[in-house]
Amino acid sequence: MSMSHATRSLPARRPLALAVSLAVLASPALAADKVLDEVQVTAAGEAPATEGYQAFSSRSSTKTDTLLRDTPQSVSVVTSQQIKDQAVQSMAEAVRYTPGVTFAQGEGNRDAAVIRGSISTGDFYLDGVRDDVQYYRDVYNIDRIEVLKGANGLAFGRGGSGGVINRVSKEANWSPIRQISASVGSFHHKRLAADVGGALNETVAGRINLVTEDSESFRDGVSLRRNGISPTLTIKPSDKTKIVLSAEHFNDLRVTDRGVPSRNGKPFKSDETRFYGNAEQSPTETTVQALGATIEHRFDNGLKLTNKTRFADYDKYYQNVYANGPVTNAGTVALAGYLDDTQRQNLFNQTDLLVPFKTGRVSHELVLGTEFGRQQSENFRINASGLAAQPVKKPFDIATFGTTKSRNSETTVDVSAVYLQNQITFTPNWQAVIGVREDRFKTDFTDKLNAANSGKVVDAKLSPRAALIYKPVKDVSIYASYSQTFVPRAGDQLSSLSAANQGFDPEEFINKEVGVKWDARPDLSLSAALYRLDRNNVLVTDPLVVTQATLVDGQEVKGAEFEVSGKLTDRWSVLGGYAFADSEITRSQTTAIRAGNETAQTPRHTFSLWNRYDLNDRFGLGLGVISRSEMYALDSNVVTLPGYARVDAAAYYKASKSLDLQLNIENLTDRDYFVNAHNDNNITPGSPIAARLSATYTF
Repeated sequence: MSMSHATRSLPARRPLALAVSLAVLASPALAADKVLDEVQVTAAGEAPATEGYQAFSSRSSTKTDTLLRDTPQSVSVVTSQQIKDQAVQSMAEAVRYTPGVTFAQGEGNRDAAVIRGSISTGDFYLDGVRDDVQYYRDVYNIDRIEVLKGANGLAFGRGGSGGVINRVSKEANWSPIRQISASVGSFHHKRLAADVGGALNETVAGRINLVTEDSESFRDGVSLRRNGISPTLTIKPSDKTKIVLSAEHFNDLRVTDRGVPSRNGKPFKSDETRFYGNAEQSPTETTVQALGATIEHRFDNGLKLTNKTRFADYDKYYQNVYANGPVTNAGTVALAGYLDDTQRQNLFNQTDLLVPFKTGRVSHELVLGTEFGRQQSENFRINASGLAAQPVKKPFDIATFGTTKSRNSETTVDVSAVYLQNQITFTPNWQAVIGVREDRFKTDFTDKLNAANSGKVVDAKLSPRAALIYKPVKDVSIYASYSQTFVPRAGDQLSSLSAANQGFDPEEFINKEVGVKWDARPDLSLSAALYRLDRNNVLVTDPLVVTQATLVDGQEVKGAEFEVSGKLTDRWSVLGGYAFADSEITRSQTTAIRAGNETAQTPRHTFSLWNRYDLNDRFGLGLGVISRSEMYALDSNVVTLPGYARVDAAAYYKASKSLDLQLNIENLTDRDYFVNAHNDNNITPGSPIAARLSATYTF
C-alpha cells in the first residue's frame, strides 16, 4: 500500500433407519397371493454438524469426524442459528455468550480474543487454516464458529496459547438456497447480504455470498463501510472424491476508535459519545484477497486423504490519534498518534491421511499429517507530531504526520511440520487420544532502521497431546487431557524479534484439563471442565544482573467452565454458561508487573444465558443476559474495569413462507458500562440501548 493512504463441514455420522415394505412379484414357483414380510433396511445417513443452538460434531480438535461429546477438550460452537437469532455481525458479537471467552479492544482496528487469560490477535483460522492478520472479520460467509480452549499445538501449530477460534465457511452443496437479508437500526446502521447457491449439474454445485454495510456508531465520528464477496464451488467427480474451491474479496473501512482514558484507576466517566483524539485522522482499511482449495478422497480400504491449500493477500493500513495517558487532576489528557501499514502474503498447505485399522478388538484412527507454509510481511510505522496535553472539554488539536519512519521491517517465516495422532477405542467405555507434532519455524527478520536487530532464527519444537476418555454410558464422556503449544519470539504478528530476544527459546504453554460432557437428551448438551494453563519461558529482566534478560515461568490460570446448549422443551431453546478464572502472575516481570498480579482482562466470573421461546409457528421471543465481574486493563493491575450485567432481547415473526422479520435490542435497560480495553487509557464504553430490524426473504 502506498503512502497516500495516510490521507484516506463435515456432518456427524448417524444411522438412519428406513422402513421399506417390499412387494415382490412372485416367480412361477411362488403362490400368486404370497406377500413377503416387511424388511427393515438400515443405511448410513448423514445428519448436520449443528441443529438449532446445539452442535454434534467437529473435525477441528482431532482432525477426525468426532462427536463433540467424545472430544477430550472444551469446545464451544456458535451455530448458524445462533448467528441468525442474535443478529451477529462480528467475531466479538459471536462469542459474547460463550463462557470463558471475551474480546479485548484491539486498538479499535482488529479482533483480539482473550481465552483463559491469554490475549491474541493471531489465533484465528478459516476452515482449519491460519488467518492471522490483524483485522475485523465478518460472518457473512460463515456457517459456524468453533472456539477450542486450551493449548492447541498439535492441531494448529504455534500459537493457540489459551485457545483458537476457527470459522467454518459456507460450502456449496446440492440443496438450493436463495436468501436476501437486509437490516437497519440505531446509529444509521444499514446492511444488505445475499446467499445464493445450489446444483449446477449432477457433479458441480455453486454458492455465492455477498455483503455490503454502511453504518455509524454512538461514538462521535465513528463509521464503518464494508463489502465482501465469496464464491465457492463443490465438485464431486465420484462418490469417493470431493473438491471444494473458494475465493474471497473483502474490504473493511472504518474509523479507529480507542475509546476513553482513565482517571484515578478507573475509566473516565464523561459523555460516552466523546472521541478522545481525532476521528477524521483515524482511518482503518483492510483488504483481503484469498483463494482456497480442498481435496478429499476416500479409498476402498477405508483410508481418507485430505489436502488443503490457502493463499491470502492482506493489505492493512490504519492511522489513529488517541488518548495516551490518564485524565489529570487539571482536566487535561495527553494525546499521541501514528500510522501503520502491513502487507502480508500467507501460503499454507496441509495434508492429512486418516488410516483406520484394528489390532484385535482395539480400533484405531491414525492421522498422519504435514503442514508447509510461508508468510511474508512488510510493516512500517510513522509517529505523529504536534500533539500535547490538552483540556478534555475542548476540541483536540490536529496531528501532523510526516514521512520519517519509526519502524520499518520485513519478515519471512517458513513453516514445516509433521504430526502423528492415534485416536484409540479400547472398548465401548474407554477411548484415548495421543499424538505429537514437530514444527520447524524459521524466521528471517530484517530491521531496516537498525541492522543490529536483524537476524535469522530457527525454532524446532514438539507439541504433544494426550487424553483419556471414559464413557460410563453412551451419552456421557469423562476425560482428562494434557496439551502443549509454543509462541515464537517473533510473536503473534511476526514482528517482535530483536537482538535482545532472538537467542531465547519460544514461550511455552501447557494446558491440563478434566471434564465431563453429557447429551442429556438428543436435543440438549451439557459440559463442564476444570483446567490449569501455565505460561513458561517468559522473558524478563534478570533481577541479579539488570543489564541481562532471563526466562521465568511467569503465569498461571486455573478455572472452571460450564456450558449448556440445545432445547429445554420443543419451543424453548437455550445456550450459555458460567466461567471462573483464577489468574496470577507467578514471577515479577517488570517493576509494574509484579508477582501476585492478575492477568489482563481476565474476569474471575463471567455468566451468560440466551433464551428463545417460540410462542407458536409464527411468533418467537428472545431474552439474554451477559455479565462479568471486574477485571484489570493490563497485567500491571493499575486500572480496573468495573463489572456489569447487560440484558438483550429479540422478537421473531414469520410473516409468510418466504419472509422472516426480526428485531434485536442490545442493552435493553440502557446500562452504562465498559466492555474492554487495549491498555490503561484506551477503554471501550458499551453501547447504549440499540436496535436492529432485519428482514430475510427466501425465494
